[in-house]
Amino acid sequence: MKTLVEIWPPYGVSLIEGDLKMTVITDEDIPGLVDLALGGIHEPDRMPFATPWTAVEPELLPANMVRYYSSVRANFIPERFELHFAVRIGGGLVGTQGLHTSDFAVTRTGETGSWLGRAFQGRGIGTRMRRAICALAFDHLGAVELTSSAFLDNAASLAVSAKLGYRPNGLVRMVRCEGQVVVNQRLVLTPETFVRREPIGVTGAEELRAFLKLG
Repeated sequence: MKTLVEIWPPYGVSLIEGDLKMTVITDEDIPGLVDLALGGIHEPDRMPFATPWTAVEPELLPANMVRYYSSVRANFIPERFELHFAVRIGGGLVGTQGLHTSDFAVTRTGETGSWLGRAFQGRGIGTRMRRAICALAFDHLGAVELTSSAFLDNAASLAVSAKLGYRPNGLVRMVRCEGQVVVNQRLVLTPETFVRREPIGVTGAEELRAFLKLG
């Protein structure tokens, strides 16, 4: 009988740098992620996400998160996929880091996104986990460009992008909560501008490439 990792190679991917470890989210990770989210990701009067998924009653959030992560796996195909990693520091769950893309085999570009529990913010973890997923995309999946974005009032996210070498890529006016118009800073990163630090240990990349039909 095949193992689950053999059936679903994304589950075999891990990224390690020092005490940081990232693995693709499984059902077993969801309860811990729910607890983190309920514990707070941002101040109640602020919304850093273009999709305001945290702006619901606390009793609705757990089931919404199950639905979302279930849909990520259900809709995962080589032509359109999302890789979402559970991020741990010293074995403790602290947040998630994602990469989503369409037609990656042709465009070789994708968009990064992440969140951290408030108790773990301001420690440089956000920079480390974004650097890890960028290294996976560039060095192991063959990406030639990665994008990101943040509202202009999200200084922490913009600072992470600047540290890693992202460059401004235009401004977009968007609707946030309750009809509020905000300006979103688009950003772009290439292998040439990517700022590297400690080497990232990667396992399962070869099997993932085959699963994604990347050659």
